Amino acid sequence: MSSIRQIFEKPWIWAFVAAIGVWIATITFTQGQGAGGVLTAAFSFATFSVIVALGQMMVITLGPGNVDLSIPATMTLAGTVATKVMATQDSMIIVGLLVALGVGLGVGLVNYGLIRLLRIPPIIATLSSSFLFQSAAIWYNRGLRIKPPPLLADFATSTVWGVPVLAIFIIVLSVAIHIALHRTVYGRSVTAIGQNMRAASLAGINVNRVRFLTYILCAVFAALNGFFFSAFSGGAALNMGQTYLLNSIAVVVIGGTSVAGGFANVPGLWGAALFLFLVEAMLNTYGLGAGIRLLLTGLIIVGVITAAGGQKTAR
Repeated sequence: MSSIRQIFEKPWIWAFVAAIGVWIATITFTQGQGAGGVLTAAFSFATFSVIVALGQMMVITLGPGNVDLSIPATMTLAGTVATKVMATQDSMIIVGLLVALGVGLGVGLVNYGLIRLLRIPPIIATLSSSFLFQSAAIWYNRGLRIKPPPLLADFATSTVWGVPVLAIFIIVLSVAIHIALHRTVYGRSVTAIGQNMRAASLAGINVNRVRFLTYILCAVFAALNGFFFSAFSGGAALNMGQTYLLNSIAVVVIGGTSVAGGFANVPGLWGAALFLFLVEAMLNTYGLGAGIRLLLTGLIIVGVITAAGGQKTAR
């Protein structure tokens, strides 16, 4: 009993419990039809939410006021530039990936430059820069939708025993981030800064360098997501990152990361991402109107956060 109690004290467990509950409610309504297909779709779309949430989680962990609102524009710009550079050629995939990551690096530099040099609050700095990046994507794209290379598209959409290959890749990446967060100097520095920035500075942590690396990391993950999502959806679109603005924050919060900073939770990101997709799928299956779907989604999310609210600091 004590081991079960310890499991339910983990803040991330409630996201998985909610996701499983919603999936059961959905397949019960359909009498079991399409159960496997729903899970495959959930993992496919949750993967993209997790990629951006990994970076957003690190930024939010830095403490109150830290958030990156340029994620959608970064996705769009990176996806647009990468697909145009690759020009549907399989031989250019690696080049396209490097270009996308380079875009992320550039975005991170601009974002932190605004925050550090001009002393603009992160929420304002990243929101302002997002307009610049989105405008650059519109100018570069010129209304075209270039298809990704066939090999990259196959990779982004292929599955193994019903599990998306890309999801497996991102699960491995999530494990690496989890280890880095808890076992490396950088990860522990991020947590320390979120708990008390002044104390972290007095302890010898280079606060500005850690914050700089974190905003770079967030932008690079957003760019990586734009690269893969362009391949998954058949090409980069100017609105492809729109849903990931609030989604990236919601996944982080529902997944058990403290919005006050100082505590991050990687496992919960997967539970939260699956939960959000499955809630939408369930309400669509029930045939409810858009207004009712939004209302119930909000109530369900509040319920999950409340259930986990007392456990945010649990390890």
